[in-house]
Amino acid sequence: MMRFAPTANLVAFVRSSPAVRTSRATAIRFLSAAPSVKPVNPEFSSGPCKKRPGYDVATLDKQTLGRSHRSKIGKERLALAIDETKRILGVPDDYLVGIVPASDTGAYEMAMWNMLGARNIDICHWESFGKGWFADAVSHLKLRDIVEVTEHTADYGELPDLTKTNPANDICFTFNGTTSGVRVRDGCDFIADDRTGLTLCDATSACFAMDMPWDKLDVTTYSWQKVLGGEGAHGVLILSPRAVKRLESYTPENRPLPKIFRLAKKGKLEAGIFKGATINTPSMLAVEDYIDALQWASSIGGVEGLKKLSLDNLAVLEKFVAENEWIDFLAKDPSIRSSTSVCLTLDLTPEQIKAFVAKLEKEGVAFDIGGYRDAPPSIRIWCGSTIEKADVEALMPWLKWAYEEVKSA
Repeated sequence: MMRFAPTANLVAFVRSSPAVRTSRATAIRFLSAAPSVKPVNPEFSSGPCKKRPGYDVATLDKQTLGRSHRSKIGKERLALAIDETKRILGVPDDYLVGIVPASDTGAYEMAMWNMLGARNIDICHWESFGKGWFADAVSHLKLRDIVEVTEHTADYGELPDLTKTNPANDICFTFNGTTSGVRVRDGCDFIADDRTGLTLCDATSACFAMDMPWDKLDVTTYSWQKVLGGEGAHGVLILSPRAVKRLESYTPENRPLPKIFRLAKKGKLEAGIFKGATINTPSMLAVEDYIDALQWASSIGGVEGLKKLSLDNLAVLEKFVAENEWIDFLAKDPSIRSSTSVCLTLDLTPEQIKAFVAKLEKEGVAFDIGGYRDAPPSIRIWCGSTIEKADVEALMPWLKWAYEEVKSA
């Protein structure tokens, strides 16, 4: 009598034995039973991202609801959010932190519209959002009419040669490419310490999960709904003294600034923005949600604790990829691989990848993991700090199951 021990041996026998009369596809589908354990939380979206472990909206401080953001309590809570941001991120004392409208997009556009045009510009991009900043610079701000704009670009999964940027130019770049899974290398060594231009860094999926070399960054932007899992609609703008000097010494010509973009008035910085006097009305409920996330971040060790959680999640995927030849990272070079927005290619057609994603969603084990619409056919699993390692581990057998189901269909 034939004995079979591991399921893998049985699968191999079915695939090879002429004695088995059923088709290979039918046999594999029959033998590939769905895993028994599901992630407790299937939310792996790259934005808005999963809330922190233990989150409960009912526990948020509600004393500001129904109150003016310009009331004493309103200003105090906004100032607390700013102060805690600086403390946890380790932002230098002479840098300014402000809460601005329209998420990371609003914060970065605000910086571009106020500051670019004073010097030649290097714009670096390797994914959709960075490419969008380049398009805005040349098509909407029409900066090539007044300065030289140099494009440094690479395909998804790769990083351009950032050493070709000019320290005399303003440099625009994305710290972590959310839609490509590619980040700049630690330390941002391509940025010169003695630069005369400004650096404008979109750090929305890097802040709180990666080390920010503040001495290299003059303008840094991010949004609450990424690493901290906060609510959307608000952005954070962090300015170095050099960036403030630019705002107070340069006024773009023939460029009308909408009210929500105005950071300076008559050659002076609108300092109130960086003390809690927001340009437009913020959601005080979203502010409380952000404060709650900051308190959680502080309780687990600040940036170092958050960074470890994200790296631990990435390690689970790295082990899985090493053990399965049908899946790979879009970013082949580990030194530029994101630990938050992890992008993966599969040995499947684009249509099969859609079916793969749909199966996992239908089973309730992974929501919103399809690759970005402009990216190569792929999946994208958020591994930021609010994602629990046990959920990533539980997801891995399901990835294999879905692959076998789709491949053999």
